[in-house]
Amino acid sequence: MADIEAPLIAAAAKPGQFVIVCLFGGYSERIPLTIAGSDAKKGTIRLIWQAVGKSTAELGNLNVGDKVENILGPLGKPTHVEKFGTVVCVGGGIGSAPLLPIATAMKKAGNKVVSILGARTKELLILEDDFKAISDELIVVTDDGSYGKKALVTQPLEEICQRTPRPNLAVAIGPAIMMKFCCATTKKYDVPTVVSLNTIMIDGTGMCGGCRVDVGGQTKFVCVDGPEFDGHLVNFDLMMKRMQAYKKQEAQAMEEYKKHKCKIGLDK
Repeated sequence: MADIEAPLIAAAAKPGQFVIVCLFGGYSERIPLTIAGSDAKKGTIRLIWQAVGKSTAELGNLNVGDKVENILGPLGKPTHVEKFGTVVCVGGGIGSAPLLPIATAMKKAGNKVVSILGARTKELLILEDDFKAISDELIVVTDDGSYGKKALVTQPLEEICQRTPRPNLAVAIGPAIMMKFCCATTKKYDVPTVVSLNTIMIDGTGMCGGCRVDVGGQTKFVCVDGPEFDGHLVNFDLMMKRMQAYKKQEAQAMEEYKKHKCKIGLDK
């Protein structure tokens, strides 16, 4: 996590939008990261990421005061926020980061906010206190039962959908497989569901075509048409297949980078 000085972006950022980060200018990888918070008075934006590849490992190795060469944003369409009634906000793993400003905005708009946070294990759970501060109800689950309730996020989500009255809206952000099953759950109860597909983006400006997704039988580009869509219309199976396109190259880049332990402080 880092607060980055970017006054123009901080002044314009809205929930649901993202930035493109280039650590070292034109020769570095473009990393799309959803804005996890912004402070217009301080001129800062908050980014939260998990070091799963070379560029995110490099980003995590920066020190206070270091410079990020280029940050482009805010990009993408902001979340549609209004007083819906009861909004269920479901965050899986690192997906809780982009979910927080959305849940906060929903609460400010007068909604009852029920938040569900899930992670594989306790150590990977983030932002619990932040969600507790803005939620009318907070449910925490872990896959291994090391913290909160041992369950997947779909279990409490289904229980909430069975309440009377049902939730008016669900917002789910996390791994594609998690969002797929969240949408399958809410669809049974006719609860409208919004998902964010930011993990498939590459260029972030609509030029590369790498973030093509099928939404209701139509081709959409996540970076310019989204990143949020009606989850009941998203072809998640196709999306997950397309997300494998660069896995080999990503793994190779990370392995080569790991050899330089001095750069990222790896002990293993």
